[in-house]
Amino acid sequence: QVQLVESGGGLVQAGGSLRLSCAASGRTFSRHAMAWFRQAPGKERAFVASISGRGGSTDYADSVKGRFTISRDNAKNTVYLQMNSLKPEDTAVYYCAADPYSRGSDPRIYDYWGQGTQVTVSS
Repeated sequence: QVQLVESGGGLVQAGGSLRLSCAASGRTFSRHAMAWFRQAPGKERAFVASISGRGGSTDYADSVKGRFTISRDNAKNTVYLQMNSLKPEDTAVYYCAADPYSRGSDPRIYDYWGQGTQVTVSS
């Protein structure tokens, strides 16, 4: 079992930055692929970024490439999402997810989810 707790959300003006954190429980964190998804009101949950267990491989949605960076610190059991040049369309609840076997952009892949953190970008 892996428990995930996100933090770092908030209200920011367009063009600003935020860093989200996701703290994981358990001793097998480094074996889990991690990902960030987001869900805006009335929309489906959408892939943002993913990272392999050791952090050597990352993937991003086209909408955030060049602006967002996913990283992880396995010694701290934490994954991060650095968000720069934020836009109003980035407003959503951001969720982190984990899976011990697979990594991808389909939310159905991931077995473990956090409760989400709200990010609001004002224009």
